[in-house]
Amino acid sequence: MKLSHPLKIFPTGMHPCSYLPGLIARNAVIDPEYEMTPEVYDYLIQNGFRRSGKQIYRPYCHTCEECITTRIPVAKFKRSRSQKRNWKLNQDLIIKIHTGEFKEVYLSLYKKYLESRHDSTDAEGVESFLLADWCNIQFIEFYSVSGDTQQLIGVAVTDVLKSGFSAVYTFFDPVEGNKRGLGVFAILWQIEYANQQGKKYIYPGFWIKNCRKMNYKTRYQPIEGLMQGKWISLEKEHY
Repeated sequence: MKLSHPLKIFPTGMHPCSYLPGLIARNAVIDPEYEMTPEVYDYLIQNGFRRSGKQIYRPYCHTCEECITTRIPVAKFKRSRSQKRNWKLNQDLIIKIHTGEFKEVYLSLYKKYLESRHDSTDAEGVESFLLADWCNIQFIEFYSVSGDTQQLIGVAVTDVLKSGFSAVYTFFDPVEGNKRGLGVFAILWQIEYANQQGKKYIYPGFWIKNCRKMNYKTRYQPIEGLMQGKWISLEKEHY
């Protein structure tokens, strides 16, 4: 891809690593003044970057290369036995795609999720964390059904790119979501939907072998990781 003008990339300051205790980390971030587009972001995500709100970044740690950008080739993906059970369990859900603003109803669900996972209900800045005005964002809504009532139990925030979908964040009702394995189902559903839409990849984020909350990604096979500038297979039994 030919960029309209050069990209400037800046290193952040050093900070404690959020994933591996005792290590120091820093990121490389794209110039916030750059006029970003979905096409440029697609190019960047294929080269190891992610976004948090409007900020586009990738790990830039000189002494550590544990954070591996990943992608799932959706046409080749095969569900494991446990993933097949999860898929079957959640077929009663209704899924809707919302492409507008961040709904007020999302906030209470997000707070419940934060409290269950991070012992906090501080949801200040959630919109700036999830949204970017230059990005094509979809809110994938998961509803349980009881009689004539539909109850929102989860939301997967996803960026739509030419090459695929980038999974930004998923949050859900902790009771219903944990019972259903909704985090797993959200990824499985996005893989299925991407394949239907003719997309090549799901970008689920960084994989970190020695971090429990980040190493689950190799359960989705086949999956590839960007290592030393090349996409290579990350086979579960080898990693």
